[in-house]
Amino acid sequence: MGTSYMIGVDIGTTSTKAVLFEENGRITAQANLGYPLHTPSPSVAEQDPEQILSAVFHTISTVMKDSAVRPDSVLFLSFSSAMHSVIAVDHAGHPLTPCITWADNRSAACAVRLRNELGGHELYLRTGTPIHPMSPLTKLMWLGEEQPELFHQTYKFISIKEYIFAKLFGEYVIDYSIASATGMFNLEQLDWDAEALHIAGITADRLSKLVPTTQIMQGLLPGMAEQLGLLPSTPFIVGATDGVLSNLGVGAIKPGVVAATIGTSGAIRTVVDRPLTDPKGRIFCYALTEKHWVIGGPVNNGGMLFRWVRDEFAASEVETAKRLGIDPYEVLTRIAEQVPPGSNGLLFHPYLTGERAPLWNPDARGSFFGLTMNHHKEHMIRSVLEGVIFNMYTVLLAMEEQIGRPAKIHATGGFARSSLWRQMMADIFDQEVVIPESFESSCLGAVVLGLYATGRTDSFDIVFNMIGSTHQHQPVKEHARVYKQLLPIYISVFRSLESQYQAIAEFQREQAGE
Repeated sequence: MGTSYMIGVDIGTTSTKAVLFEENGRITAQANLGYPLHTPSPSVAEQDPEQILSAVFHTISTVMKDSAVRPDSVLFLSFSSAMHSVIAVDHAGHPLTPCITWADNRSAACAVRLRNELGGHELYLRTGTPIHPMSPLTKLMWLGEEQPELFHQTYKFISIKEYIFAKLFGEYVIDYSIASATGMFNLEQLDWDAEALHIAGITADRLSKLVPTTQIMQGLLPGMAEQLGLLPSTPFIVGATDGVLSNLGVGAIKPGVVAATIGTSGAIRTVVDRPLTDPKGRIFCYALTEKHWVIGGPVNNGGMLFRWVRDEFAASEVETAKRLGIDPYEVLTRIAEQVPPGSNGLLFHPYLTGERAPLWNPDARGSFFGLTMNHHKEHMIRSVLEGVIFNMYTVLLAMEEQIGRPAKIHATGGFARSSLWRQMMADIFDQEVVIPESFESSCLGAVVLGLYATGRTDSFDIVFNMIGSTHQHQPVKEHARVYKQLLPIYISVFRSLESQYQAIAEFQREQAGE
């Protein structure tokens, strides 16, 4: 028998990736296709579900073509997906709305009402989804109020992964992991929460059928296998969310091991063996399997801020990089390295798109604090990178109240390509940070879940043989001391600006005519 292969597919906010792995975890082929996020105003963040569907088809068929592996050597495909998306579909499965993403804030007023008047905190304690406009529950409240006709015409309210599986298999299924990020799934009962459905204004039949993350689907609809380059009988594992699978993919599955991810956005997470929520409502709790739960906090503002710096501050550096034939981020990193840790007392609060953890405030706004005439562009660049890590660290501090100080930090995501940013994390967290060389943690996590689902392994520990080499960063004591001095100032600034955040956000909405 020849080599066996597995495909991990990660349906992300900015792109879909498919990675073809050998059974030992070696990557044979990978493909990535991006798509736009439509943000015509500050509160709107939507995508075209058809574009995402074709990206899924394109990436799977590309890895099959590029690798020239035989379709009968593919053991299974397993899926990771971004959370919190909502698409309204009619009886024929046609979208009645775009894909409304986690970053869409139009349900902000509904989230405030849910928190203050409708028993939102008790609901959070049962469902594990913090009360915030990212939550599909608040999106359904908003749709019901703003577009009642469309709301009543809708056959099902589904996520992007459910949309794709319906196109492949003609059936609406939602895994416990995606469901646990809707705000409508009771963690203890593994079923829809009756009160949440009542608040959303729907009954359970307008949502998909709940299935475990290990659910195996077979029997692709006619024509699908051919388009994908697979056999019609190829098993598809429904899989889980990108966040929980990323923990699995970096080997952060033991008690006390925390995964820190910074991609477009970011998150800090750890695996626990039962549902666990926070009395202050700051952290999420999502399902990986019925025996593995992931708690943590998501941040809106990760790598997208480095891109913002590149696009808004660094035209000349980008031009220089082009002429030298190197990555513009490399140039910006080198510039930031000229500045000492702490950026000479310049702090950046990275709330350019509001913030989820630890503030849970869609009205939060970004700021530079401490600017003087002695600060230059290089200080601003460095303080943006530091601000993203400071913010992640404040989320970890909230988690530590539940789990104690972590034993180890495993980091992943696009930020891990920058050794400066990795070292910054070790210094600000004042802990060793371990980074696997492969950045495809959600895809690797998906295939490990697939091996578990198909009975080819009985333990997630198999991932430790598949991760490959790692980078290790120890904190530099002198740097850690500087960051410890700045942290209380960083925290007190965002705490004291709460009412100002609301006032400036209202002003901005008026100016935008929202």
